[in-house]
Amino acid sequence: MAIKDTPEEWPITATSTPFRGNKTSVRTDDVVMPDGSVARRDYQVHPGSVAILALDESDRVLVVRQYRHPVRQKLWEIPAGLLDIPGENPLHAAQRELYEEAHVKAEDWRVLVDVYTTPGGCDESVRVFLARDLSEAEGARFDVSEEEADMEQARVPLPELVRGVLAGELHNNALVVGTLALTAALAGDGVAALRPADAEWPARPFEA
Repeated sequence: MAIKDTPEEWPITATSTPFRGNKTSVRTDDVVMPDGSVARRDYQVHPGSVAILALDESDRVLVVRQYRHPVRQKLWEIPAGLLDIPGENPLHAAQRELYEEAHVKAEDWRVLVDVYTTPGGCDESVRVFLARDLSEAEGARFDVSEEEADMEQARVPLPELVRGVLAGELHNNALVVGTLALTAALAGDGVAALRPADAEWPARPFEA
């Protein structure tokens, strides 16, 4: 038996949106269970995100440190951002986020991993890219504000990030998943076996 996630949708008898925010909303669905009962499920509706594990020529990962109010912590993360434009090519969004958060561009892009962040309570899907052959972006730096105005940046060897993840010192979802996925790829068939940057993404279909 192949271990593979498959599309499926159970019947919905009623739906409402009790909250609409700037970027996300909360939806309530009454879902028919296999035994015929109906259960109410509340979940966050999210546009999706991209994240970038940028690896330099010294095998260091570019990370940024940012205050995250819901968890009351400053977290080390990899550059990331929302898919603000419906149907936007995720590679273009990732290139934009790498420029805006780190003023860096990359010549080599591959899909590292796709992940649902919290599928029990949110429909967010994140595509984590591997970006290599890095250089400083041209032009002026992006004008940041709010939490990003206090953002720090560093480059950390991949094994040090793995150590921090397993020690419980690093918690950002995309950083944890990306770090461990790249480590697994390097120990397996290598980066060349990763999916191309324009690989299909059923969770967030996009235009070429």
